[in-house]
Amino acid sequence: MHSKHDMTASRRAFLKRASALSIAGVAAPWALNLAAMAEASAAAATDYKALVCVFLYGGNDYANTLVPYDSGSYAAYQQMRPNFAYSRASLAATALTPVSAPKDSAGLAHQYALAPELGLLLPLFDAGQMGVILNVGTLVQPTTKLQYTNKSVKLPPKLFSHNDQQSVWQSSAAEGATAGWGGRIGDMFESGNGNATFTCVNVSGNAVFMSGKSAVQYQVSTAGSVPLAALKSPLFGSSACSDALRTLVSQPRAHLLENEYSRVTKRSIDADTVLTSALAATPALATVFPAGNGLADQLKMVARMIAAAPKLGAKRQVFFVSLGGFDNHDAMLTAHPGLLTSVAGALAAFQQATAELGLADKVTTFTASDFGRTMSGNNDGSDHGWGSMHFVLGGAVKGKNFYGTAPVVANNGPDDVGQGRLLPTTSVDQLAATLGKWMGVSDTDLLSLLPSLVNYNAAARNLGFV
Repeated sequence: MHSKHDMTASRRAFLKRASALSIAGVAAPWALNLAAMAEASAAAATDYKALVCVFLYGGNDYANTLVPYDSGSYAAYQQMRPNFAYSRASLAATALTPVSAPKDSAGLAHQYALAPELGLLLPLFDAGQMGVILNVGTLVQPTTKLQYTNKSVKLPPKLFSHNDQQSVWQSSAAEGATAGWGGRIGDMFESGNGNATFTCVNVSGNAVFMSGKSAVQYQVSTAGSVPLAALKSPLFGSSACSDALRTLVSQPRAHLLENEYSRVTKRSIDADTVLTSALAATPALATVFPAGNGLADQLKMVARMIAAAPKLGAKRQVFFVSLGGFDNHDAMLTAHPGLLTSVAGALAAFQQATAELGLADKVTTFTASDFGRTMSGNNDGSDHGWGSMHFVLGGAVKGKNFYGTAPVVANNGPDDVGQGRLLPTTSVDQLAATLGKWMGVSDTDLLSLLPSLVNYNAAARNLGFV
């Protein structure tokens, strides 16, 4: 469930977009998608691959997720958040032993440990199925602390704002954007899928990440497709009434907007029939997902859809799931550990399910969030930050390793802009380009898909974790 703040931010985003598009009528997003269809480049795919975004709404606390563990960094970490830092002894069991130690900008090596609640992810890291992306965040171009202080380079809009930074993370554009980089990857491949409807699938609700210029996100519940209520069972006990209603709401219309509404309705009805049939004909998963875990329920549905991909004619798919509640300005000790327990259980089960399906190397999962948080505590919580640490999982991942530059733990140190707000040294665009390249997007199309990528040297655009 999203927090109250998350839902408020979503409403603000919706109202802003609705206002901007009001001149074109209520069907404007559909009309714009239709008008933009010719813009997408097609990319051929003969094998299967899926990308899964796990978005942690509210701004996940990076330092109590991936905890500084070398003695010097840990001492600084503990000093800056004395009321809710993990004890170093409690981290011994989850200390990470990478292929090579991550280094900061001065070349000094650092150590990290997973939060104890993330212990289920340790075997995945040790088995080379999980990597860590260090200090990644929204950037327009490579930015130094001096450039940030002098405001001499272009910066992402409205830093430290939930709804704006959610949008920049998901779309590389400010709040009000209508297309995200997940959806734009979908644009490249939907023509090669047997049924384009199942290219971009959202199991948690609307997200700009999943909207493309031509690709339209298909929303499902944790139980499967969401049928029209009146067609779910015979209307008034009569199949004839249901058939009449189906015809009424989906038949072609002379008016452009009415016809688009009917087309989308028909698409929903047809997709419900196809997906329900495909899921029913696909063997149940043996993998046990943790009960009472909303994120696990979402990822289980993703796994079921991946299993049904051959029946859906899908070659490339992008999925979106999410968990809210990470805006922990207070109660860090009581709220955050439970959230991490949910994340670890869900990700571990999902990775096991992809292995069960024999597709572990065909599915890459990554975490994302609004932003990181301050290293300095505000008594029993942390405030809005910028750069963060994230995980990438899958059989294709070059795991048991760190990617990016380790930040120095210090208030107003060389890597932060105050209170432990990290100035990102790796951009979301570099992360997105690496994932897009793995999916099969060409170097040329990546520059179109991610407009700010041109600001990075060609050699720096691919982080190399897949």
